[in-house]
Amino acid sequence: MNTYKVYLVEDEANLSEVLKAYMEKEGWEVTVFDNGGDALEAVKAPPHLWVLDIMLPGTDGYQILKGIREEEGDVPVIFISARDQDLDRVLGLEMGSDDYLAKPFLPQELLIRAKKLLSRVYGEQAQEQKKVELNDYHIDPEARIVTDQQNEGSHVELTTKEMDLILLLTEDIGKALSREAIIENVWGENYFGSERAVDDVVRRVRKKMPRIHLETLYGFGYRILSS
Repeated sequence: MNTYKVYLVEDEANLSEVLKAYMEKEGWEVTVFDNGGDALEAVKAPPHLWVLDIMLPGTDGYQILKGIREEEGDVPVIFISARDQDLDRVLGLEMGSDDYLAKPFLPQELLIRAKKLLSRVYGEQAQEQKKVELNDYHIDPEARIVTDQQNEGSHVELTTKEMDLILLLTEDIGKALSREAIIENVWGENYFGSERAVDDVVRRVRKKMPRIHLETLYGFGYRILSS
């Protein structure tokens, strides 16, 4: 059993107690924040996973997510919200959240999604991949780091989904993957959102890694070419 550190940001005391209990049964170390201000202070010591409510007193979930991405870009985040589901889902994905749950939901559903996300990010599959040198980008799957050799080896700050997409498409350079295949591998088979999420992540990757030849196959999906 892996011991993961989880930050749960939820101002509803009853819900946070239930979710904390379920996650601790998995052997995870759970820290609860009941307001956005305290959670924002904690981004300097990142966990393995954030479970983040959008509606919070004071600092809201969007501000916290922005702080997380600025401080430690690759930490996975699950958004939860009782507001406009479609709006929050789209805004969350645009800002770099990795999954979304609309209230009310079963604690077991959160556990399932969290386990799959943690396995994808920290599991053995990424460690089996070889390091890749591509157009002066150095991609290290085990460390989940991309460095830009043309910019003094500086890190390219990628969100979890952006990193997952790069690792997936560089497993086999030149191989085309459909949007459906990308959704299944990056978001998981239980994802129920729009395939537009793939296009949004691709757009952000192209902006952050402009020398990557990430080719669009219209009506199908994407592939990365070696040159």
